[in-house]
Amino acid sequence: MKILIVQTAFIGDVILITPLIRAIKKHFSAALLDIIVVPQTADLLQNNPHINSTIIFDKKKNKLLSFFSILKTLRSEKYDIAFLTHSSSTSALLTLLAGIPVRVGFDRWLSRKFLTKRVKHIPNVFKIEKYLNLLSPYTSEKSSIQTELFPTVELIDKAKQITSNLKSKTKKLIAVAPGSVWFTKRWPEEYFAELVTKLTKDNFGIIFIGSKEESDICERIQPESNSINLAGELSLLESAAIVNECDLMICNDSGAMHIANAMKTDVLAFFGPTVKKIGYFPFRTSDIVLERNLDCRPCGSHGADKCPLGHFECMKLIKPDYVSKVIQNKFTEN
Repeated sequence: MKILIVQTAFIGDVILITPLIRAIKKHFSAALLDIIVVPQTADLLQNNPHINSTIIFDKKKNKLLSFFSILKTLRSEKYDIAFLTHSSSTSALLTLLAGIPVRVGFDRWLSRKFLTKRVKHIPNVFKIEKYLNLLSPYTSEKSSIQTELFPTVELIDKAKQITSNLKSKTKKLIAVAPGSVWFTKRWPEEYFAELVTKLTKDNFGIIFIGSKEESDICERIQPESNSINLAGELSLLESAAIVNECDLMICNDSGAMHIANAMKTDVLAFFGPTVKKIGYFPFRTSDIVLERNLDCRPCGSHGADKCPLGHFECMKLIKPDYVSKVIQNKFTEN
């Protein structure tokens, strides 16, 4: 049997389907399992022992050309089942035209018309559980929601070398990821600067991670001592290996949060325009979500380029002094 999974969304979405990947492989143990992702997230699935191969759908470069190129590949591979993890009509049409006889996805929007097995789309539940529910036509067995990434031994060793000096002279090592695709999801830059300065003065080590676009932010807020700026210098799996060496990840509601959860590193995340009931939140028992209860929240499922009401209080009311105390208490209790 040959099975295809389609997930062409963001970093967090790909990480959040890793429990589904593991569960599908467990249920269809003899099957070959392939997955379609975009170029920006393909690195996340390297070394995943449950996956046979990864197919790249470059939607940004030339969506139409990429569509027909992948369609040709899918037809030649002759898949038996396709699992569609988001309600994209493009993805659903792709699997239909590829001749995949069984197409499993969520019963909503236009994409439902291209499916053979429709799974109820349940609102306000954890996204991992929603993804795992795609297996419900085949099994009622409950699966672990723990996400996973697989940096190589070499990447882990490299991360240990990078962090060893800072680890040796500080009491705890904290990864900091101040970026996000959406502006309103970002805790204010000046707040991050104030917080990391306080933390380094208290002998915490800080390692900044993020994309090339976020390297300037990290450079602006980087303290003079006890810190390393790796933003823009690492692949996603290299970032995961670095996070694995840290005692805490401080971040926004972003891909960095999901990387930390997958590496079982504790998370402290700022939630502003988004809320936990949307389904993207850190799930481990020692994780911390900092948020303010405001009538205007949530103002969207992804955030926006600016606060719709102009005040941005969902983030501005979470003060650096308070966050510093939360972190100090966390490590005192542990």
